[in-house]
Amino acid sequence: MPLLQTPQPPPIETVLTALLNELGAITGEIVLVLDDYHVIDARDVQDAMAFLLDHLPPRLHVAIASRTDPVLPLARLRARGELVEIRAAELRFTPDEAAAYLNEMMGLQLTVRDVAALEGRTEGWIAALQLAALSMQGRDDLAGFIAGFAGDDRYVVDYLVEEVLQRQPSMSSTSCSRPPSWSG
Repeated sequence: MPLLQTPQPPPIETVLTALLNELGAITGEIVLVLDDYHVIDARDVQDAMAFLLDHLPPRLHVAIASRTDPVLPLARLRARGELVEIRAAELRFTPDEAAAYLNEMMGLQLTVRDVAALEGRTEGWIAALQLAALSMQGRDDLAGFIAGFAGDDRYVVDYLVEEVLQRQPSMSSTSCSRPPSWSG
């Protein structure tokens, strides 16, 4: 973009307008995905995103993944019908989905009570359900694992990670190597 190669950078709205015009000329659908948007705290970036969202070409869609509501004109976008929100509750597995995942996909033979205990402690989050399922693979005492897991342990994910990692075969010194050094 020639605007970016000028000695004095132009105002951000000028750059974004040029970018939007170029994107608007593309005939296909475009999806811009912004992950971890919650780490954005610069007001200039937030203002630029608000400008971008207010002027999107019809075939440009923006998907923002964030752990918190972004500092953007969400109410205005909702009112115009231009916002689709997927909240944490919609990402969680229901008890039936958890049962199907654990018993059908992971090949476990869990009772309704066992599934309910696991689903309740993980709040239906797939990552925690998957870690629990991996921890149970090859265990003889599933009921004991689930009873311990469904107890009062506040650190469910830590518990599961320890259970999974402790069951992994140890790596010999010949199979471990230093990570490559990164240079910029």
